[in-house]
Amino acid sequence: MSAVADTGTVARGRLDLKRTAPTTNRLDRQRFHWGSVPLLAPAAVLLVVLFLAPVAYSFYLGLTNLELIGPTSRHYQFTGIDNINYLIHDVVFHQSLYLTAFFVIGSGVIGAAGIGLALALAMQKALNSARLLVGAIVMVCFMLPPITAAILWYAASTSGGSLPTLFGTSSSDFLHSAPMVVVSAANAWSVTGLAMILFAAALRNIPGEIIEAAELENSNGVQRFVRITLPLLKPTIVTTILLITLLSLANFTLVYLMTGGGPGNATMILPVYSYQQSFTFSHLAYGALVGNVMVIIATIFSALFVYFSRERRQRED
Repeated sequence: MSAVADTGTVARGRLDLKRTAPTTNRLDRQRFHWGSVPLLAPAAVLLVVLFLAPVAYSFYLGLTNLELIGPTSRHYQFTGIDNINYLIHDVVFHQSLYLTAFFVIGSGVIGAAGIGLALALAMQKALNSARLLVGAIVMVCFMLPPITAAILWYAASTSGGSLPTLFGTSSSDFLHSAPMVVVSAANAWSVTGLAMILFAAALRNIPGEIIEAAELENSNGVQRFVRITLPLLKPTIVTTILLITLLSLANFTLVYLMTGGGPGNATMILPVYSYQQSFTFSHLAYGALVGNVMVIIATIFSALFVYFSRERRQRED
């Protein structure tokens, strides 16, 4: 009886220790130490000098009458909100906002993310040889310089190219008849590799026991995808969409080399419009203001990316 009582006492003591054990933060959780300030100071100085100061100066230039050539190229003045008033009533700027949203959502959010997820799912069941081949092709498309991608898509979509020939109208010029669709397809083609990598890594982290349990319950592939795979991929989907949005928003080279914003203003997205105003029409101040709009949009999406990344880490902890 004494031994049994002692055993019960020890068990209750262990249970009490578990209940009253102090909760400590994980060692790998981010913490701030004042001793790290001197180590971070050089990076902070570079951040201020190379990023924050130029951005602040750009916001100031957007409120001046600075021109590339002419008397105000050197002796420019602060003009208040005159440029902002012009921006609000600028029809081309409004069209540029719409085209930028179409370009980012159509080619990035829907195109690249959707195709990347489909490829990642297909490569799960594919043979190793097919997986390596498809993965290599998609990664080459992602790693190609924008100028190379622009030349390839320009040659493929103009008269006599592979796309008009494939549709049986070799004399058609898709880059003239549907320019926004072509440049959006080119952008999706170039960034799909990033989405595929992120989704493939996330799919490998899904426990196989969950899928096997669903198969034992006689669920089909669509049910497993909708009720298991898709909810588990939600953090990766959000992260991928935000990253591709930022990449697409800053994709000036591809669109400018393929169309230059034309024909007319059919592909005049914000980066191209900012460049045109600054260096084609010499309106540096107004071009800076348009660029500032892009900075604000990119900052919003960057803040969302940081927020969802932090929320994901907290959920994993």
